[in-house]
Amino acid sequence: MRKLIFAMNVTLDGYIAAPGGDLGWSGGEGPDSSQSDELFQWWSDRVGETDLALYGRRLWESMSSHWPTADRQPGATPAEIEFARRWRDMPKVVFSSTISAVDWNARLVTGDAVAEIARLRAEEGGPMDMVGATLAGSAMRAGLIDEYVLVTAPVLVGGGTPFFTALDSWVNLNLVETRTFPGGVVLTRYETRR
Repeated sequence: MRKLIFAMNVTLDGYIAAPGGDLGWSGGEGPDSSQSDELFQWWSDRVGETDLALYGRRLWESMSSHWPTADRQPGATPAEIEFARRWRDMPKVVFSSTISAVDWNARLVTGDAVAEIARLRAEEGGPMDMVGATLAGSAMRAGLIDEYVLVTAPVLVGGGTPFFTALDSWVNLNLVETRTFPGGVVLTRYETRR
């Protein structure tokens, strides 16, 4: 059985995107950036170790609009080149009922996301990373997530897309890792107690 991991950058007040889908707080350059070289490398290594990535539509559109050609952009750093290659090579499943095609080593699922996630999780293989709060919310409510990885930035955005969804029952977790990155970013990793 594969391990299903929900891993994303999150604000201290619990959002993966600020109002309007703004992700500016989570990376990039400038004084408000929470993305250090060390953290970017951690994410890149994680992509390199992931057997399969599960994407919701919105995050898929964001990632697929940049990373397929990021290594060919002027000024691309060695770390960005490596991440772009790893991202393209990693098998991906995109869940959406509103888009008709995907590329970059991905396949599209338009039907029952929870049933497909459960089927993929039951297969033999390495870890699956899930990204996208709406998709993760369905998997959370179905009890399919084995591990939660929060990369918490020291910023409050006051609203937006929450990391966690409303649940029908409690989910008890065990803390398995903490790590601090430059800029006050804190990684916490929890396993679901089953």
